[in-house]
Amino acid sequence: MNLLDMVREAGIVGAGGAGFPTHVKLISKAEYILLNGAECEPLLRVDQQLMELFPDEIIKGFEAAGKFVGANKALIGIKGKHKKVVSILRDRIKALGLEDFVKVRELPDVYPAGDEQVLVYELTGRVVPETGIPIQVGCVVLNSETALNIYYASINKSVTQKYITIAGDIPKRLTVKVPVGTPIIDVLRLSGIENFDNYAVIDGGPMMGPIMSNLDGYVTKKNKGFIILKKDHHLVKKKSVTSEQARRVNKSSCEQCRMCTDMCPRYLLGHEMQPHKMMNALNYSLDDVEAQKIAQLCCQCNLCELFSCQANLHPKFANMYFKDKLAEQNIRYKPKKSEFKVRKSREYRLLLTKHLIARLGLYNFDKPAPMTEVEMKPELVYISTTQHVGVPAIPIVSIGDHVEIGQQIGKIPEGSLGANIHTSISGNIVQIEKDFIVIRRG
Repeated sequence: MNLLDMVREAGIVGAGGAGFPTHVKLISKAEYILLNGAECEPLLRVDQQLMELFPDEIIKGFEAAGKFVGANKALIGIKGKHKKVVSILRDRIKALGLEDFVKVRELPDVYPAGDEQVLVYELTGRVVPETGIPIQVGCVVLNSETALNIYYASINKSVTQKYITIAGDIPKRLTVKVPVGTPIIDVLRLSGIENFDNYAVIDGGPMMGPIMSNLDGYVTKKNKGFIILKKDHHLVKKKSVTSEQARRVNKSSCEQCRMCTDMCPRYLLGHEMQPHKMMNALNYSLDDVEAQKIAQLCCQCNLCELFSCQANLHPKFANMYFKDKLAEQNIRYKPKKSEFKVRKSREYRLLLTKHLIARLGLYNFDKPAPMTEVEMKPELVYISTTQHVGVPAIPIVSIGDHVEIGQQIGKIPEGSLGANIHTSISGNIVQIEKDFIVIRRG
């Protein structure tokens, strides 16, 4: 098998949270391959530690992917503040004899440095077109953990484990490796908290992650972290606002100052995303569908809602309202040009992460979450058939079958976008449903 087949068989998806099947990215031919090690969401600590602990494996996986897509350059993007990791990566690249192909590029400590289109610009100077993807400017982007999984795929190991940071207002902050399908509540209890009645949990980073409605779920390949905060924390309150509440507050208070637009990362890259116009259209029930289409350019970074707006309003809600409304009508934005120039104001409007952390009220929780060896041996694992972009995996096992760790239990439907799934423990298949396969240890 070639690398593409190995990656497909291993069930690798974007480990940074998106879950896009990696083998589909590797079909493309590109000039650049980029490693996204920015990890710009506050409090998350996975990628920076993986690059420190497994530099050779990540570099080798990244190099293999780069050579496969025909890239001329392989650039690792990591924030310059991680000086130790930067030094380790450069030393190992040299030791592996790859310095002519793989380079480390230091990124500013800003949010959202890890946004795919921001990363492309920072590393190559190219701007991805509106509604576009990096391959349109000759780039393929991989996450650090994804590169690690590509290396493992090259030695015939499938994706059965996930690295997760547990952080927030908790006694113990840590980053752990857990089997895919582990009950989330078991992972959360590693924080030192047993009773979560007075806490809310954010699935992912504090900027883009949603508040979990319940804690009954199971770890998937897409999970990156869980932020645990008391329910009275203002970030939890902000994320818990209903659509009707957001609409009412927006209408009563927006003064069209346009700060949400002036600091929008996509607007600063030269795109036409302008949240203040969506606020105006929603508040005054404007019916200009053509003007509403720019809402589809929103990358949902939440910077407008959680930092830019000084009145504590909800610009992202306005974006999403029109984005969803237009999607229901199958109406799509069409770019009016093919080349985009970064706005001159961008260099003055980059948001320093330390300022964002202070605004979010997370300063006291911005501490290390060290990689910790924890033996997680769940009795049951629930392997989701939908833990990736695309259609559900088709089960290829039956109830009563005995499976060994790493064995494929679901496959990509013929001719469809999706990812294979594998069991993370050895045991017996005890349940098969549309959305998951359950394995009992033993």
